[in-house]
Amino acid sequence: MQNTQKKVRTGKILLIIAAVLIVAVIAIGLIYRNEVKTIGSIEKEDEYGFYTMEYKSDYCFDDFLDVGASNDKELIQFVISKLLKGIPAKINETDLSCSTFKADTPNGEFVFGRNFDMDYSPSMLVHTKPDGGYESISMVNLAFLGYTEEHMPNGFFSSIAALAAPYAPLDGINEKGLSVGILLLPDKATDQKTDKIDITSTTAIRLLLDRAATVDEAIALLKKYDMHDSGDACYHYQIADANGKSAVVEYVDNVIQVLNAETNYQACTNFYLSAGKKHGIGEGQDRYETLMTTLQKQNGIVGVKDAMNLLESVKLLDSLDEKSRILYNTQWSSVYNNTQKSLDICIGMKYDNVYHFSVD
Repeated sequence: MQNTQKKVRTGKILLIIAAVLIVAVIAIGLIYRNEVKTIGSIEKEDEYGFYTMEYKSDYCFDDFLDVGASNDKELIQFVISKLLKGIPAKINETDLSCSTFKADTPNGEFVFGRNFDMDYSPSMLVHTKPDGGYESISMVNLAFLGYTEEHMPNGFFSSIAALAAPYAPLDGINEKGLSVGILLLPDKATDQKTDKIDITSTTAIRLLLDRAATVDEAIALLKKYDMHDSGDACYHYQIADANGKSAVVEYVDNVIQVLNAETNYQACTNFYLSAGKKHGIGEGQDRYETLMTTLQKQNGIVGVKDAMNLLESVKLLDSLDEKSRILYNTQWSSVYNNTQKSLDICIGMKYDNVYHFSVD
């Protein structure tokens, strides 16, 4: 009799525990439903390690701009607190080499080309639609978020770190046709120190994609914040818009410099373009010369296919940087159509396989 009563009590306790667990699971599902939807949207597009993601949850960029971040550590702390709900994450430091250019098309549209050059980097195209901001698509190097050939976002738990992706864009385009790309400079990291809110390199790109419709608006926004380069490196940026305007933004000894395109085309690689004592310092002059010579011969007019061919002509293949010992290869080549608000992209130098995406 006692054994029977014990079994009944034990059964009731187990039922109560099960009920509590079910309620907890439902509650967690309701609280984090948008994060779950975001993770569930991840799709593998290419075996090289190229993914897409529809960002369904709030990545709290307004909150970020209220406090800012003066270094990667502060950015990571914000992301862990606001996006990952306390789950630890890591954003790696890295060097990167790149090429960008802006040109016109024969039918009067505008394109922005971009090669991302680094050692092997899995990647993700992130589609965001923030409340109060512009819709955009942007490319993220997943290696920055801790992903490797052995660890990819192929399951629910392995994909949690990808929720930080909106804070790590390297190039992209928004619904207004504004595109932007970041490029390495071999110099001391920019570290502005005034009374302005602090931003880092990748959050600067997020700022422009979310809030700027034109090159002029983008430059005005950058001037409102103190820039702190990510990864203890130095960078400059090329920005283009749907009006056909292009500019390169550099920070020379912590002072912002804006180089507006003097013709209907403009290019940028990995050396300073600003006049002054640092002009020409860096590398990639050969790639720059190829881009500018080709564009000049064609009066700054290239078709979308020709734009991709131009990126292929300046790709990096097993290029060893003696200082960093990084073996650079072109990880992706992007041709953004500022007029159509779209993207043609090749992954891992597979130029016979072009993926097409649009902002809307």
